[in-house]
Amino acid sequence: AICGHGCKYGECTGPNKCKCFPGFTGKSCNQDLNECGLKPRPCEHRCMNTHGSYKCYCPNGYMLMPDGTCASSRTCAMVNCQYGCEEVKGEVQCLCPSGGLQLGPNGRTCIDIDECSTGKAVCSYNRRCVNTFGSYYCKCQLGYELKYISSHYDCVDVNECVTNTHRCNLHAECLNTEGSFKCKCKQGYRGSGFDCT
Repeated sequence: AICGHGCKYGECTGPNKCKCFPGFTGKSCNQDLNECGLKPRPCEHRCMNTHGSYKCYCPNGYMLMPDGTCASSRTCAMVNCQYGCEEVKGEVQCLCPSGGLQLGPNGRTCIDIDECSTGKAVCSYNRRCVNTFGSYYCKCQLGYELKYISSHYDCVDVNECVTNTHRCNLHAECLNTEGSFKCKCKQGYRGSGFDCT
């Protein structure tokens, strides 16, 4: 099956037909699905949409149970957590709805962990890390684009000479390189390739 427009977060199942991975939608599976807007709602109380997924959390005075529901807790109400809390052996601890968030200095609000700068993010060699609130994703390095090749996605070199996105002089030749391009002045001209005289 060939999908001319590609299936960014999914698989090509028929001529220009994409089957999206969970958490994604759209004709080419390139849009994040907002699970919080689905019916029935996935969370009993509050819902936070994330890239490709979602997180449930509870209002003040409630704690998140393993099944995603919220149970009343008087002690939780006193702690005033941002995203709900849990009681462990009589101790009340505030929770963060994602592994990419950590409790702030006040022990009640959650702050983002920048996985890209802490080195926690794992991106393949030809991709760069982009931090998001509570998570991160891997994007192709500059000079590369995401393409669906032999049944999987890969970052492929952009040929700037073919796509005409180079800035070579009118009297210069464009030479494609991995992730970039070079400009060389034509015979009888001299210069950097961006300027030829």
